[in-house]
Amino acid sequence: MSAIFYHDEEQKKLAEQTRNEHQKTLRRPIVTKILPAKRFYDAEDYHQKYLLRQKPSLLRSLGLNSVELINSSVVARLNGYMGGYGSLKDFEAEVDDLKITDAQADMVRKIISSKRF
Repeated sequence: MSAIFYHDEEQKKLAEQTRNEHQKTLRRPIVTKILPAKRFYDAEDYHQKYLLRQKPSLLRSLGLNSVELINSSVVARLNGYMGGYGSLKDFEAEVDDLKITDAQADMVRKIISSKRF
């Protein structure tokens, strides 16, 4: 499940505004739920970054342990691209900030280019 959890009404309002603005740029509906934060449990390891896990060679190349995999914002971004949430143009705009190797970037480009939505 894709979700944004908020702690107060201001966070809820910002999340809804962001979703609504971004929705204007997309054809398919945003399905991310916006929910109040409650007690939170990490999913089992095999669920972490599930979409990226479907590309084992890319995942292995990152060389991350379980904690790094959960906490890395770079891995979160890559996981999104693996699910088709971002275009090649989007990736190129941020690839330098991701600080991944050229070989990893090429793997991501190939995967993004092969997606058919």
